[in-house]
Amino acid sequence: MNKSRRRGRPRGTTSTRADILEVARRRFRAEGYDGVTLRSIAQDAGVDVALVSYHFGSKKGLLGAAMSLPANPAELLAREVAGPLNSLPERIVHRVVAVWEDPDVGGPLRALLEAAVRDPDVARLFREMIEREMLTRIADRIGGSDAARRAAVAVSQIAGLILARYVLAVEPLASMPADELATRMAPSLRAALVGPRPVKR
Repeated sequence: MNKSRRRGRPRGTTSTRADILEVARRRFRAEGYDGVTLRSIAQDAGVDVALVSYHFGSKKGLLGAAMSLPANPAELLAREVAGPLNSLPERIVHRVVAVWEDPDVGGPLRALLEAAVRDPDVARLFREMIEREMLTRIADRIGGSDAARRAAVAVSQIAGLILARYVLAVEPLASMPADELATRMAPSLRAALVGPRPVKR
């Protein structure tokens, strides 16, 4: 009787893959990108590290799979962008706060951002997500010949908010209530979306 291991896809891959992802999401959320190794994920999931590599290839691949969030931030933003333009800045700020403070979504997003700061490949993935899923949606909604530039300036303000509030925890920004934050940020965000007015000479 041939007792050698079969080649190809391992048995029970569906549940095993799900188990690995569950552990990865928890570890990335708790320890960040640098604090997690494929070996530690495998140990927690009760599998051989080779099986983690089989399913995800690398830590970056595992992170990408683990970022399959319960709610897609880009889709949530798209809902706000589809609404009235006059209240768009306030809605964007409220949505950013809601997404990043959601325990199921915010933790993995922070892990992704931390990884992007340290790893050029992850940074490229993060940049592409912002450009394709967020900047483009905003530009299409506000319209105009320089819509992409205005959208980029607005996105830079949103990115600054995320970095200062959720990564660096700069006070009093980090603990500011969402309503106050929206009120204070809305004028500059609105100015970015509208664009500079011509200077009278």
